[in-house]
Amino acid sequence: MRRKILAGVFMALAFVIPAAPAVAQTGAIAQTGLPGLNEECQTVERKVYKDIRELLTIDLDTAPIVEVRLLATRILTLAEADSLVAVRNALRERLNGTDADLRAFLKTDLLAAWALDLLVAMARTLVDAGANVQAAGQEALRSTSIDVHLAYLNDGLYDARELDCASASPSAPASTSPSASVSASASSASTPGAGPSSAAAGGSGGSLPITGANIFSLALGGVALIMFGVGGVLVARRFRT
Repeated sequence: MRRKILAGVFMALAFVIPAAPAVAQTGAIAQTGLPGLNEECQTVERKVYKDIRELLTIDLDTAPIVEVRLLATRILTLAEADSLVAVRNALRERLNGTDADLRAFLKTDLLAAWALDLLVAMARTLVDAGANVQAAGQEALRSTSIDVHLAYLNDGLYDARELDCASASPSAPASTSPSASVSASASSASTPGAGPSSAAAGGSGGSLPITGANIFSLALGGVALIMFGVGGVLVARRFRT
Protein backbone atom coordinates (compact mmCIF):
# COMPACT_ATOMS: atom_id res chain seq x y z
CA MET A 1 0.00 0.00 0.00
CA ARG A 2 2.86 2.34 0.88
CA ARG A 3 4.52 1.65 -2.45
CA LYS A 4 1.33 2.57 -4.32
CA ILE A 5 1.09 5.85 -2.41
CA LEU A 6 4.72 6.73 -3.12
CA ALA A 7 4.27 5.84 -6.78
CA GLY A 8 1.25 8.12 -6.99
CA VAL A 9 3.18 10.96 -5.36
CA PHE A 10 6.10 10.57 -7.75
CA MET A 11 3.73 10.46 -10.72
CA ALA A 12 2.05 13.66 -9.59
CA LEU A 13 5.41 15.36 -9.14
CA ALA A 14 6.49 14.20 -12.58
CA PHE A 15 3.51 15.99 -14.08
CA VAL A 16 3.63 19.07 -11.88
CA ILE A 17 7.34 19.88 -12.22
CA PRO A 18 7.40 20.07 -16.05
CA ALA A 19 4.10 21.89 -16.05
CA ALA A 20 5.18 24.70 -13.72
CA PRO A 21 7.41 26.48 -16.27
CA ALA A 22 4.68 26.08 -18.88
CA VAL A 23 2.13 27.72 -16.62
CA ALA A 24 4.51 30.58 -15.87
CA GLN A 25 5.32 30.97 -19.54
CA THR A 26 1.62 30.98 -20.42
CA GLY A 27 0.93 33.74 -17.92
CA ALA A 28 3.86 35.78 -19.22
CA ILE A 29 2.70 35.46 -22.83
CA ALA A 30 -0.82 36.43 -21.90
CA GLN A 31 0.27 39.54 -20.07
CA THR A 32 3.05 40.93 -22.24
CA GLY A 33 3.67 41.34 -25.94
CA LEU A 34 4.99 43.70 -28.58
CA PRO A 35 4.47 47.44 -28.14
CA GLY A 36 1.13 48.76 -29.34
CA LEU A 37 -1.30 51.64 -28.89
CA ASN A 38 -4.19 51.65 -26.47
CA GLU A 39 -7.51 53.49 -26.79
CA GLU A 40 -5.86 56.81 -25.84
CA CYS A 41 -3.14 56.32 -28.51
CA GLN A 42 -0.53 55.69 -25.83
CA THR A 43 2.22 53.11 -26.34
CA VAL A 44 1.68 50.04 -24.17
CA GLU A 45 2.49 46.34 -24.27
CA ARG A 46 0.03 44.32 -26.32
CA LYS A 47 -2.29 41.87 -24.63
CA VAL A 48 -1.64 38.60 -26.45
CA TYR A 49 -4.31 35.90 -26.29
CA LYS A 50 -2.82 32.39 -26.05
CA ASP A 51 -4.22 29.62 -28.23
CA ILE A 52 -5.82 27.13 -25.84
CA ARG A 53 -5.76 24.43 -28.50
CA GLU A 54 -1.99 24.22 -28.12
CA LEU A 55 -2.46 22.89 -24.58
CA LEU A 56 -4.70 20.00 -25.64
CA THR A 57 -1.88 17.50 -26.15
CA ILE A 58 -3.29 14.48 -24.32
CA ASP A 59 -5.95 11.95 -25.19
CA LEU A 60 -8.89 12.96 -23.01
CA ASP A 61 -10.47 9.52 -23.33
CA THR A 62 -7.53 7.41 -22.17
CA ALA A 63 -5.32 9.80 -20.16
CA PRO A 64 -5.21 9.30 -16.38
CA ILE A 65 -7.45 11.60 -14.42
CA VAL A 66 -4.36 13.21 -12.85
CA GLU A 67 -3.25 14.43 -16.28
CA VAL A 68 -6.76 15.58 -17.12
CA ARG A 69 -7.04 17.63 -13.94
CA LEU A 70 -3.56 19.06 -14.45
CA LEU A 71 -4.56 20.12 -17.97
CA ALA A 72 -7.73 21.71 -16.63
CA THR A 73 -5.69 23.63 -14.04
CA ARG A 74 -3.33 24.97 -16.72
CA ILE A 75 -6.25 26.10 -18.87
CA LEU A 76 -7.86 27.72 -15.82
CA THR A 77 -4.67 29.70 -15.17
CA LEU A 78 -4.67 30.88 -18.77
CA ALA A 79 -8.36 31.78 -18.59
CA GLU A 80 -7.79 33.93 -15.52
CA ALA A 81 -4.85 35.70 -17.18
CA ASP A 82 -6.83 36.43 -20.36
CA SER A 83 -10.07 37.28 -18.51
CA LEU A 84 -11.95 34.43 -20.21
CA VAL A 85 -14.99 34.47 -17.96
CA ALA A 86 -16.96 31.64 -19.57
CA VAL A 87 -14.01 29.23 -19.58
CA ARG A 88 -12.97 30.20 -16.06
CA ASN A 89 -16.41 29.71 -14.50
CA ALA A 90 -17.02 26.44 -16.33
CA LEU A 91 -13.66 24.97 -15.32
CA ARG A 92 -14.09 25.95 -11.69
CA GLU A 93 -17.42 24.16 -11.63
CA ARG A 94 -16.12 21.05 -13.41
CA LEU A 95 -13.02 20.78 -11.21
CA ASN A 96 -15.33 20.56 -8.21
CA GLY A 97 -17.51 17.97 -9.95
CA THR A 98 -17.02 14.46 -11.23
CA ASP A 99 -14.17 13.26 -13.41
CA ALA A 100 -16.59 12.32 -16.18
CA ASP A 101 -18.01 15.83 -16.35
CA LEU A 102 -14.51 17.31 -16.51
CA ARG A 103 -13.50 15.03 -19.36
CA ALA A 104 -16.70 15.76 -21.25
CA PHE A 105 -16.28 19.51 -20.89
CA LEU A 106 -12.68 19.47 -22.10
CA LYS A 107 -13.66 17.31 -25.08
CA THR A 108 -16.84 19.05 -26.27
CA ASP A 109 -17.62 22.35 -24.55
CA LEU A 110 -14.24 23.95 -23.90
CA LEU A 111 -13.74 25.40 -27.40
CA ALA A 112 -17.30 26.72 -27.50
CA ALA A 113 -16.85 28.58 -24.22
CA TRP A 114 -13.51 29.93 -25.39
CA ALA A 115 -15.01 31.14 -28.69
CA LEU A 116 -17.69 32.98 -26.70
CA ASP A 117 -15.04 34.71 -24.58
CA LEU A 118 -13.16 35.79 -27.71
CA LEU A 119 -16.34 37.29 -29.17
CA VAL A 120 -16.90 39.28 -25.98
CA ALA A 121 -13.31 40.53 -26.05
CA MET A 122 -13.70 41.60 -29.70
CA ALA A 123 -16.95 43.43 -29.00
CA ARG A 124 -15.29 45.39 -26.19
CA THR A 125 -12.66 46.74 -28.59
CA LEU A 126 -15.37 48.38 -30.73
CA VAL A 127 -16.70 50.64 -27.96
CA ASP A 128 -15.87 54.28 -28.86
CA ALA A 129 -13.34 53.01 -31.43
CA GLY A 130 -12.14 54.74 -34.59
CA ALA A 131 -13.24 54.02 -38.13
CA ASN A 132 -10.41 51.60 -38.92
CA VAL A 133 -10.90 49.60 -35.73
CA GLN A 134 -14.64 49.48 -36.37
CA ALA A 135 -14.11 48.17 -39.90
CA ALA A 136 -11.53 45.55 -38.88
CA GLY A 137 -13.58 44.42 -35.89
CA GLN A 138 -16.82 44.09 -37.83
CA GLU A 139 -15.07 42.07 -40.51
CA ALA A 140 -13.57 39.73 -37.91
CA LEU A 141 -16.92 39.31 -36.16
CA ARG A 142 -18.53 38.15 -39.39
CA SER A 143 -16.17 35.17 -39.39
CA THR A 144 -16.72 32.03 -37.32
CA SER A 145 -13.04 31.04 -37.32
CA ILE A 146 -11.18 31.17 -34.01
CA ASP A 147 -7.97 31.81 -35.95
CA VAL A 148 -9.49 34.98 -37.43
CA HIS A 149 -10.59 36.13 -33.99
CA LEU A 150 -7.14 35.57 -32.51
CA ALA A 151 -5.47 37.34 -35.43
CA TYR A 152 -7.68 40.40 -34.88
CA LEU A 153 -7.17 40.55 -31.11
CA ASN A 154 -3.40 40.02 -31.28
CA ASP A 155 -2.48 41.96 -34.43
CA GLY A 156 -5.35 43.42 -36.46
CA LEU A 157 -6.69 45.53 -33.62
CA TYR A 158 -3.36 47.28 -33.04
CA ASP A 159 -2.71 47.81 -36.75
CA ALA A 160 -6.11 49.44 -37.20
CA ARG A 161 -5.65 51.53 -34.06
CA GLU A 162 -2.35 52.89 -35.39
CA LEU A 163 -4.18 54.08 -38.52
CA ASP A 164 -6.86 55.77 -36.44
CA CYS A 165 -4.32 57.51 -34.23
CA ALA A 166 -2.31 58.63 -37.27
CA SER A 167 -5.36 60.05 -39.04
CA ALA A 168 -6.57 61.92 -35.96
CA SER A 169 -5.75 65.62 -36.29
CA PRO A 170 -3.65 67.03 -33.43
CA SER A 171 -5.81 70.15 -33.12
CA ALA A 172 -9.27 70.96 -34.38
CA PRO A 173 -9.59 73.91 -36.82
CA ALA A 174 -10.61 77.15 -35.20
CA SER A 175 -14.23 77.97 -35.91
CA THR A 176 -15.55 81.51 -36.22
CA SER A 177 -17.65 82.34 -33.21
CA PRO A 178 -20.74 84.61 -33.38
CA SER A 179 -19.03 87.24 -31.21
CA ALA A 180 -16.08 87.35 -33.61
CA SER A 181 -18.42 87.79 -36.56
CA VAL A 182 -20.24 90.63 -34.81
CA SER A 183 -17.00 92.39 -33.92
CA ALA A 184 -15.73 91.98 -37.47
CA SER A 185 -18.92 93.50 -38.84
CA ALA A 186 -18.71 96.41 -36.40
CA SER A 187 -15.09 97.12 -37.29
CA SER A 188 -15.83 97.05 -41.01
CA ALA A 189 -18.79 99.40 -40.53
CA SER A 190 -16.69 101.89 -38.55
CA THR A 191 -13.96 102.00 -41.20
CA PRO A 192 -14.10 105.20 -43.33
CA GLY A 193 -15.28 104.63 -46.89
CA ALA A 194 -16.91 101.33 -46.03
CA GLY A 195 -20.48 102.72 -46.34
CA PRO A 196 -20.37 103.95 -49.99
CA SER A 197 -18.65 100.82 -51.22
CA SER A 198 -21.26 98.60 -49.59
CA ALA A 199 -24.05 100.82 -50.91
CA ALA A 200 -22.60 100.65 -54.41
CA ALA A 201 -22.46 96.87 -54.09
CA GLY A 202 -26.15 96.77 -53.04
CA GLY A 203 -27.52 98.86 -55.94
CA SER A 204 -26.21 100.08 -59.28
CA GLY A 205 -24.78 103.61 -59.37
CA GLY A 206 -25.23 104.08 -55.63
CA SER A 207 -28.96 104.88 -55.94
CA LEU A 208 -31.60 103.38 -53.74
CA PRO A 209 -33.84 100.73 -55.28
CA ILE A 210 -37.25 101.96 -56.46
CA THR A 211 -40.13 100.42 -54.53
CA GLY A 212 -43.89 101.04 -54.38
CA ALA A 213 -46.31 102.40 -57.08
CA ASN A 214 -45.36 104.91 -59.80
CA ILE A 215 -45.99 108.36 -58.17
CA PHE A 216 -45.91 110.25 -61.48
CA SER A 217 -48.77 108.23 -62.91
CA LEU A 218 -50.84 108.76 -59.78
CA ALA A 219 -50.26 112.52 -59.85
CA LEU A 220 -51.22 112.75 -63.55
CA GLY A 221 -54.43 110.88 -62.89
CA GLY A 222 -55.30 113.20 -59.99
CA VAL A 223 -54.78 116.34 -62.11
CA ALA A 224 -57.01 114.91 -64.84
CA LEU A 225 -59.77 114.26 -62.35
CA ILE A 226 -59.54 117.80 -60.96
CA MET A 227 -59.70 119.35 -64.45
CA PHE A 228 -62.66 117.15 -65.31
CA GLY A 229 -64.44 118.29 -62.17
CA VAL A 230 -63.73 121.99 -62.81
CA GLY A 231 -64.99 121.66 -66.38
CA GLY A 232 -68.15 120.00 -65.18
CA VAL A 233 -68.81 122.86 -62.72
CA LEU A 234 -68.32 125.53 -65.45
CA VAL A 235 -70.64 123.73 -67.86
CA ALA A 236 -73.29 123.40 -65.19
CA ARG A 237 -73.17 127.14 -64.37
CA ARG A 238 -73.40 128.05 -68.07
CA PHE A 239 -76.55 125.99 -68.59
CA ARG A 240 -78.05 127.44 -65.42
CA THR A 241 -77.47 130.99 -66.68
